[in-house]
Amino acid sequence: MYSSKLYRGLLACVLFLLLSQAGRAQQKIIYGHVKDAHSEEPVPFASVRFSNTTVGKLTDSSGHFLFTLSKWPADTLEITCVGYQPFRVLLTGAKDSLQVNILLERGTFNEGAQVKTRINKGLFVWRKIVQHKPENDRYRFSNFSYELYNKLELDLKNINFEKFGRFKPLKPISDLINQNIDTTEGVRYLPAYLTEVISDYYYQKNPKRRREIIRAANTNGVKNESVIKLLGGTDQVVNVYNNFILVFDKQFISPASDNGDYYYNYRVADTQLVAGQRYYHLIFTPRRKGSDTFEGDCWVHVGSFAIQRMNLRLGKDANVNFVEDLSLIQEYSRINDSTWFLAKDKFVADISPAGKDRPGFIGRKTTTYRNIIVNDSSVVNELNKNKLQEEIITLANAAEKDRSYWADSRHEPLSKTESSIIRMIDTLTNAPVFQRFTNTINFIGTGYKNIGNFQIGPWFNWVTSNAWEGLRIRFDLGTNQHFDKRWWWHTYLAYGFKDRKLKGKGELFYLPKKHPRLYFYGSYTNDLDFGQNYYGEVTADNVFALAIRKPNIPIKFLKIAEKRFEFFHESRTGFSKLLAITHKNFTPLQNLIPKDSFSLVSSGDALSNFEVSIKLRFAYLEKFLENTFFRTSLGSPYPIGELFISRGIAGVFKSSYTYTKVSASISDYMKIPPFGSFWYYVYGGKTFGTLPYPLLDVAPGNELHYYNKYAFNMMNRWEFVHDKYAGVNIEHNIGNGIFRLFPKLRFRQFWTAKALWGSLTEANKTLNFVNGHNFQTLDGKTYLELGTGIDNIFHVFRVDFIWRVLPSTLPKTGDKTFGIFGSFRLAF
Repeated sequence: MYSSKLYRGLLACVLFLLLSQAGRAQQKIIYGHVKDAHSEEPVPFASVRFSNTTVGKLTDSSGHFLFTLSKWPADTLEITCVGYQPFRVLLTGAKDSLQVNILLERGTFNEGAQVKTRINKGLFVWRKIVQHKPENDRYRFSNFSYELYNKLELDLKNINFEKFGRFKPLKPISDLINQNIDTTEGVRYLPAYLTEVISDYYYQKNPKRRREIIRAANTNGVKNESVIKLLGGTDQVVNVYNNFILVFDKQFISPASDNGDYYYNYRVADTQLVAGQRYYHLIFTPRRKGSDTFEGDCWVHVGSFAIQRMNLRLGKDANVNFVEDLSLIQEYSRINDSTWFLAKDKFVADISPAGKDRPGFIGRKTTTYRNIIVNDSSVVNELNKNKLQEEIITLANAAEKDRSYWADSRHEPLSKTESSIIRMIDTLTNAPVFQRFTNTINFIGTGYKNIGNFQIGPWFNWVTSNAWEGLRIRFDLGTNQHFDKRWWWHTYLAYGFKDRKLKGKGELFYLPKKHPRLYFYGSYTNDLDFGQNYYGEVTADNVFALAIRKPNIPIKFLKIAEKRFEFFHESRTGFSKLLAITHKNFTPLQNLIPKDSFSLVSSGDALSNFEVSIKLRFAYLEKFLENTFFRTSLGSPYPIGELFISRGIAGVFKSSYTYTKVSASISDYMKIPPFGSFWYYVYGGKTFGTLPYPLLDVAPGNELHYYNKYAFNMMNRWEFVHDKYAGVNIEHNIGNGIFRLFPKLRFRQFWTAKALWGSLTEANKTLNFVNGHNFQTLDGKTYLELGTGIDNIFHVFRVDFIWRVLPSTLPKTGDKTFGIFGSFRLAF
């Protein structure tokens, strides 16, 4: 619907001629451009009228309007449009010629006269959109390709550095930032990140294959190749014809959903004629508060019922955290007489974690599409180069393109503001005072601080306390990417003032190849065992752990001396092998069977083992966020499977046990809209051999009031031991659930289930059930925990209510069948 560049040029020429003649003819001329204040996209067919008169018109399809009059009909020009607040331009004292840029603030789509008719025209148009999906959805084609231009800008907002600039040590950073802040409509913006990506994208429907070649990347701010890949076209697919649209990890119901009439109210506001083609203006609003729905409008071509332009925004009652405002715009154009294809999409999100008018940030992503090819053999030929179903390739010189390349290759020129952002980001990031400030913020948030070529932290492990060591202090030192980009080493020393023992760890990591990943790792550890350590969970070696321990549970202490070597290799298919060689010595210290209780039949040491293991893992199309050395998984669209096999060998380094262990697991995280998300983890294993309890399979218990996703929260550590076991963990996040009745609370509902089956051979019972120590085994019975709770309390807190359902009789005095656990969860 947007006018071409030629049209805009002609309009500018006409405006110039009119303005140049205005003085002679004494004409009154006003020229304007109406835009959405949030997305900065033009507002087509807005009503522009002089107050209390019949003089008025609509903006054109690109949001422009022009009046040429002999005199002002009224002293006020009023601009109105459905979904926006009215805007008034006061003309008193105005010049004979006037040019205005108008930004309309969001209003409600429920305004306007409601005309009762026998046929709901809005429902009629919606049904026709659904009926014609097979002819209009771009994924109907067997294959297609296009050149894609992606631009992402991130700005900090509502930053008031004058206040903390009064604190003398922060005054230099305050002065520097205030010099580079942009003020737009009274809101203060500090540019933080701007990146542009140009790529060639290829898609085939059957068999499904995707390929993207990133030809150029211009990054200002944080530079990270894994981030650039995520900003390409492969991971930025929004299709308004789908039944659900993914926004911030939540599946929202599309207004074009097959079941849209259950979630939305539809009405036709008007029809407009553009370039000889007629379009319906369809308005949609949520039928229920607090549901995962949008509000907005779209323009629908009469005849083909293809969506030409879709404007989506979140309603004020949408259950999304931290998002103050959101705009999602998609435009379609014809590539021939009958084929509609995506031409542009734009995503603008206003994130305010601390609330409105507080510091936050605004993200703007604009994507345009050129050189579209559909159902062509050239697309198939390019996709035949794929070794995987999906490949993203960044060319070697992609980040080295000069300014002239970008000036010629951008689909649209940078605005004046965007051009100045590059200069401002460069000024800020190269200023020493700003670097010191960001390093301090990073140290507080992550716990780590870079000092030259070295890194210290995490600070939250520096000072802790426990019953065995008393006050414990620890200091970590490691290298960073400035020391070397392939080698990384880290060590720490810890000291307990009660046991008067020095502990520590040293580790060395070598990464010769990142894609596909290949590394070598070696470590030596001599420290206490602080329990299962899962990503994102709290362990006992933490300054916060002491305050959230469960009362009246004897604390078990076990010391481990471990030597470890690893070799890891991963293929492009997502299949990885981890070969490990370990030698461990266990020393029970408190509330566990002592070391001298285990007699030996060989010359080895008690509780000492030497083990060779291999771990096989398959995670197809798994994505990662990477830094120089390490990476964090962003998940896979498919289930992830693991197989672990280990062999204990007696007689090596005074090891005493020969055994074989086999275990396997499969896990998956799935979106099941409109019923939320579902995660499961199924696992099992068996140990062949007679072993002391540290080498058996100890069920993961939790002795903290902080909820642990992977452990049995109503089970204590070292409570159940097995040599054969199987289990399943399930978590279903429903979304609003019953809290839909109280939309203002924005609470979310979930339920969990964790089951375990296990057994222990008589030989292992005889060896380990000694001295009255009350280890337990399930002996084939079921251990079951069921839970539910409230998530999203104040946007970050989660409370779990857990019941220990089975075994039905508790064998130990003091065990409880019900517990309440808390945790922090950051999620949109």
